Amino acid sequence: MPMRLNRILLSSALVVVALVLQVSVFARLHLPGAVPDLLLLVVVALGLVYGHTGGALVGFGAGLLADLAPPADHATGRYALVLCVVGYLVGLAKPETGRLRSVTLPLVVVLAAAVVSTLLYAGVGALVGDTAARHVGLTGLLLTAALYDLLLAPFTVPLIMALARRGENDPLTAEGTAAVAAGGDGAYGRLSVSMRAGRGRTLGGQRGGLFSRGLSRGTRDGRWLKGGKRL
Repeated sequence: MPMRLNRILLSSALVVVALVLQVSVFARLHLPGAVPDLLLLVVVALGLVYGHTGGALVGFGAGLLADLAPPADHATGRYALVLCVVGYLVGLAKPETGRLRSVTLPLVVVLAAAVVSTLLYAGVGALVGDTAARHVGLTGLLLTAALYDLLLAPFTVPLIMALARRGENDPLTAEGTAAVAAGGDGAYGRLSVSMRAGRGRTLGGQRGGLFSRGLSRGTRDGRWLKGGKRL
């Protein structure tokens, strides 16, 4: 129960902050084509931590809030549907171990989410008679949406994922502790074992005291509106 409460509070706070920045800052930049979608990046980051169910719920809530926030002029629930689907799909890409082995996966997921969300939003709009995307140019919107989101992702996604993991009582640290206890070869387990091995224990009773050393390498001017923001 406390963990669920942490998820709700953190997700709500992040979504509200992202929406405020989206409407008051990014929508006023008048960039060519689309606009950096901070709400989408929040959904992507939380989906990678919470999984498909949590990602879908966060996406639906974030999209519904964007549908209701001015200056949105589209049908209520349209962007909620888009972000719900995106959050679910992103959650399917969550690593089973809970940790990312490289930065490639988040960037690929952000790129795919930007393309899918733009296509879904345009597709749903076409079904309800909104042809603005066709007049603006769908190809340009796809390219600029992907570019802007990729540029913004390194400054937002890792931070949001770190906050979400901390709210989950740091599952990576717990995993590492379990790996050490079980003699596993996880990254945290290797680090802990190598540190203990480097405390000066002698090997085989040899004179001269051979020490094992562990090294850890880790190391509305005609522009299209999407989710309450101008494209």
